[in-house]
Formats: sequence, C-alpha cells, structure tokens
Amino acid sequence: MPDLFPMLALHVQIQVKPDAIDAFKVASRANAEASRREPGVLRFDVGQQADDPTKFMLYEVYRSPEAHAAHRETAHYAAWRAAVDSLMAVPRVGTRYTVVE
Repeated sequence: MPDLFPMLALHVQIQVKPDAIDAFKVASRANAEASRREPGVLRFDVGQQADDPTKFMLYEVYRSPEAHAAHRETAHYAAWRAAVDSLMAVPRVGTRYTVVE
C-alpha cells in the first residue's frame, strides 16, 4: 500500500550560549521567513523555551523528504548555518518524523 502521507516533520532542539540569544533569534527569524516561501515547506516555526531562554526548537514540516533536501540547498539555510553554528552551546539535535495523519 502506498504511503498516503509522505510528509516529513522535523523537531530540532537547540541550546545557544547565553550571550547569543538575540543574534540567534535574528538569524532564525530570517531563515524561517524565507523557508516558509519555499514550495515544499508546509510549516516552519521557531520556539523559545519559556523557562530557559537559551533553549529553542524548530518545528519544520515538508511535503516530502525531497523538499527537505531542497531546503538544505538554499542560500538562506546556508546563511543561517553560518550565522548560528558558533552561537550554539552544544550541537543541535534533530528528530525526523513521518506524518501519519
């Protein structure tokens, strides 16, 4: 039986250095806004943890795994990576989900 929901969802957990919160937010907002304009992106949210402002999450939903691969080739994603890599306190952790409903 073919997969009726080929969508891919990602939940990425990120912890930034305390003095990097504002810079991370600026870079992540720009990336999210550009990402939402991609044809394969259904959702792209950036959240900040309420009780620890150094912790963020990205919630991304793509039409397909191929759409996610295309996202990773965009100029705005490359700019985001370059801007935030040194701001992170620990490496980010991403979990992939297949949307089932």
